[in-house]
Order: sequence, then C-alpha cells, then structure tokens
Amino acid sequence: MQAHATSLRAPRLIVLAVVCLAALFVFVASTQQAEAKAKKGHATVTKGPKGLKFYKSPKSIPSRHGTLIWARKASGPVKLSGAKYTQLVLYSSRTPQGAKDAISGSVSVPRGKPPKGGWPVITWAHGTTGVADICAPSRDGLDPSANTGETYINGDLNAWLQAGYAVLRTDYEGLGTPGKHPYLIGTSEGRSVLDIVAAARQLDPNISKRYLISGHSQGGHAALFAAGLAGSWQPKLKLRGTVAFAPASHILDQASLLPSLTSPSSLTALATLIVDGASTQSSAINVNAVLSDQVLQFYPLLQSQCLGRLGQSDELGGIPPSNLERSGADLSALNPVLAAMNPAVKTAAPILIPQGESDTTVFPFLTAKLKDELIGLGNQVTYKTYPGIDHVGVVTAGEADALAFFEQLLPPKK
Repeated sequence: MQAHATSLRAPRLIVLAVVCLAALFVFVASTQQAEAKAKKGHATVTKGPKGLKFYKSPKSIPSRHGTLIWARKASGPVKLSGAKYTQLVLYSSRTPQGAKDAISGSVSVPRGKPPKGGWPVITWAHGTTGVADICAPSRDGLDPSANTGETYINGDLNAWLQAGYAVLRTDYEGLGTPGKHPYLIGTSEGRSVLDIVAAARQLDPNISKRYLISGHSQGGHAALFAAGLAGSWQPKLKLRGTVAFAPASHILDQASLLPSLTSPSSLTALATLIVDGASTQSSAINVNAVLSDQVLQFYPLLQSQCLGRLGQSDELGGIPPSNLERSGADLSALNPVLAAMNPAVKTAAPILIPQGESDTTVFPFLTAKLKDELIGLGNQVTYKTYPGIDHVGVVTAGEADALAFFEQLLPPKK
C-alpha cells in the first residue's frame, strides 16, 4: 500500500514542480521586463490633469516628502529646447511648520544615452517672480496673465542640458499651488529645491542621486538654504556643490537702509514682498500695522500680479522705499524673522558665489559680508566678482565659471 501511495503521489509532485517552475519563469520574465522599462525611463507615473487643474493638489498628499504625485508633458516657454523631454511635476513636501504640502515644478532630461549611474542633476532655484500663483515659472504659457520673465535663464539651462545634466526647476511652496508663498523663508525654499530631486528620480529612474544646486537672487538665497538642509532633509541624495548667483542676504540690515532711499524705486515692491513673506511665519506680524497707507493701497495686488507689474511707477514702484513702513510701527515681531532670512548656513559641499559689481538689487558689499560669514562657519567658498555687471547680467557673466565648477565637482558623463 505504501509503495502504491508513493507511486500515485509522484505524478502529482511532478505536475506541482512544473507549475512552480512555470510561475517562476513568468515572475522572472515580468521582473526583467519591468527592469528593462525602468532602465528606459518608463516608470509608472500618474498623469496629471490638464490646464491649471494640474496645480490643485489631491485631497490626500503623500506623507513622505519628495514623493511624486503626478506629471504631464510641459509646453510653451517651460519646455526647454535642449531637452529630450520636459515634464511638469507635482510632488510632496513639508511647510516650515511641518504640514504636508504639494509643490509644482518641471523636470528636463538631456538627449542621448545616460551615463552609468544616471544623469547627474542640477536643481535650479529661480529668482523673485512674485507671490501670486500666476508667478510660478512652470505656469508660463498656461495662464494668459502670467509673465514671470524667467526665460532669461533658459540659455544657461539649455547649456547645462547639453553638457549632460538633468535640470530640475521648483516653483517653491505656494507658487502655482494653493496657499501663500513664504517669500525668502529659507526652510520653505530649501525643502522645495531638495524634494524635487527625489521626486524626479521617481519620474525617471535614469536620473541620478548625485546632484548640484544653483539659483539666482531669491534662488541664490534658496540654493544656500537647500545646501544647509541637504544632509538632514534628503540624506539618501548626494550633494556635490552649490552655485548661488547674487544671493539675497542680510535682510534685516537692509531694512535699516530704507530711510535713506527717498526716490521712487522698484525696491519698494521687493520690500513689500519681504514683509508679506515674513507674515507667513508669525501671527504676531500684522501687515496692516507695519506698512504705510501708501503701500497698503497696493498690497492686495500681491496675490494677483507678479513683480514686473508691481514694480511699475503707477504701483509700488512709484513709492520711495523710505515710505514703506508706517510711522512708529512696532517691528519687534518682524525683525527676528527678517534676521533668520540670512543664508549663513553650514554645508559639506563647496560653494561658488558669482556677484556683479554693478548690482543695485543685491548689493555687492552685503554679498561679500555673507561670503565672510560662510567661510567663518567652515564652508569652502569661492567668490567671483564681475566688473560692470548688474543683477540680471551676472547669470550670463558667471555661466562659464559655474559650468566649470559643476564639471569639476560632478563630471556629467562619467
């Protein structure tokens, strides 16, 4: 009986073995296909809604910051001519207060075959555009009333793509997406700049974990704060260096200069944005009690217009900076927030700071002071100045030095 039972079980065992082998074959085949698709950049990605609905975050935002929510093809001026593709992305981050948030931006990848380890990354932080949703650079071309002026940087971005870097561009918290934009609040900016790198790697597995940071003006400020946060906020990524073109700094020091600036200036628009940004961090800052009536008449326009319009002579640009503050205003709540805006951070990766000597927006003497502070904190800093170059011109003037810095620290094709 035992021998007969054994003989009956044998065919069943053979059938079972065949079924298991077949299942194993299917599993291996499907895994290899998935890996092949991943290597070609065909990761599974949720397609984002059309139009401006793209920027309305879902009810449930992922808890893990740096998670890709959705993506779709970019068009108009956001689509870089030197890229194999440019995608709009929406990804998760965290506000300075720790709340979950969704941030928009774009991802551009070079043409050709990625090097071993994937395309090295430059995560770009843009200059001041404003605080209204239409001022998000990725919305250029989507909203007829949007004109951020950010295309001035496209020559540099295309050059970086041609050199072999993937280029990522965050819009920052509250630009394009719901909620207020915390203008010049370093923690907010820095997290946005870093989290898009993690999200981009979910969009395309051929994007490397090795990255560089760069930015101009507000973006130079954001780039430095991102560098300071990099090791703790995105520890699995590998920062190799930071370029901060004419970074905003010493905001509290500049506030003391306001009484001496008695001619109408677009700086009044910038200063109003700074007060607005500070108010997002402390309920004790009452904008109506800080700003003058002359400025307050234009204050609601911050949520519907970008800097270029706000700075015109018929709006905030027609008011002298000396008239920004209300006479006798209590600044005890505002000043500590302004002081915390200074991007004197500590980072392990080298820093390059290009500064135009004829810059009347970010004053060279303040950037030189920041350079000394960064060195004093133990940072490795290279400071380059360019005679006769203004605030916008420094990006073009410093491009060759920036690219050489990038290629030394993170060679793009190795």
